[in-house]
Amino acid sequence: MERSDNPLIEDPLNESRTLSISVVGAIDAVPAQDWNAAAGATNPFVRHELLKALETENCLGKRTGWFPRHLLVHRGERLVGATPAYIKTNSYGEFVFDWAFADAYQRAGLDYYPKLVAAVPFTPAPGPRLLVVPDEDVATVREHLMLGAIAFAKQEDLSSVHWLFPEQAHHEALSKQGLLTRMGYQFHWRNHGYRDFQDFLDCLTHKRRKEIRRERRDVEKAALDIEIMWGRDTEECHWAAFHQFYCAIYDRKWGFPSLTLDFFLRLAETLPDSTLLIMARNGGRYIAGTYSVCGTDTLFGRNWGCIENHRGLHFELCYYRHIEIAIEHGLGRLEAGAQGEHKLSRGFMPVPTHSAHWFAHAGFRDAIARLLVEEAGDVQSYLNAAAEHSPFKSESHPPADRSGTGQ
Repeated sequence: MERSDNPLIEDPLNESRTLSISVVGAIDAVPAQDWNAAAGATNPFVRHELLKALETENCLGKRTGWFPRHLLVHRGERLVGATPAYIKTNSYGEFVFDWAFADAYQRAGLDYYPKLVAAVPFTPAPGPRLLVVPDEDVATVREHLMLGAIAFAKQEDLSSVHWLFPEQAHHEALSKQGLLTRMGYQFHWRNHGYRDFQDFLDCLTHKRRKEIRRERRDVEKAALDIEIMWGRDTEECHWAAFHQFYCAIYDRKWGFPSLTLDFFLRLAETLPDSTLLIMARNGGRYIAGTYSVCGTDTLFGRNWGCIENHRGLHFELCYYRHIEIAIEHGLGRLEAGAQGEHKLSRGFMPVPTHSAHWFAHAGFRDAIARLLVEEAGDVQSYLNAAAEHSPFKSESHPPADRSGTGQ
């Protein structure tokens, strides 16, 4: 196996006799079974299949500004750790907004791009970023990945390293390395052992129940057919229709569609039990749809699009049908993407998200550190205020866990 498109990174912990760290410019440089042994099965976004689909189906590269540089840790010839990482020439598709940093660098006569980002492209979903095989010394391998990323950035003269949306344990490991941490927020729905959708509604205030029922009745009155299909049940015509809707959203807004039709087709083929498509049909043609990815305990709503507007349809496809699926399959959480205060009234509660950052320039590092402390205070204040507008009955927030699983 070719280890690297670049020379081996100098071992940051001086343990070259046991562990080595390198960088590859394509996920295919790593056997799928080796990468997935470190990635695990919980979060599909860091699986070899999804990362490969992004690379091979024209979603990355010069067109979008994402260039794969995955970090690998080997013990001898065995892969024991990995981080999905990319050199970035812009900040699109990251959802941790640092345009102000880039602007400040430019005004100072410095280059902010290229930078190194440890993330999943176009995916604002918290998840693992420091992948380690189960039988390894987790702390040591994680430390190699963290320090190795910084060593690589120095070697390539990159301005900075950014770990975006690390899950809690990985965020804590990054924080202990002295990296700058940034706080954000999203709205997530939690399954508190609901028996069905009505059981969920019963935990909401009268006003919120009434609003949701009205929105669902609006969709019923439109007499649309709703189809729920896992990847294994889809055909190319379904994805072709959905991709049309996905692109139509960008036609009406700024930006451009980064995910190609071939990406969706490959994902449905290689992750057939994790890929979910919900489509709405009006008469003989599809008019709206949403694509999601399912992990072992979380359903991740990803993209939505439509070519006809119907009252309540967005909420029906993106939220209520997903909630029903999460309850049916015993999933603990539904994450419906970044931002969106409108989710609060529909049962999605605010939760903090995190990122971790290293900057080569000491002056900017100190200035950004002060800014992030102030920003975190503002975010926490917002989270506290948003929580006060909970849609749940006071005696039901959080609702009693009736599942016996503690989800």
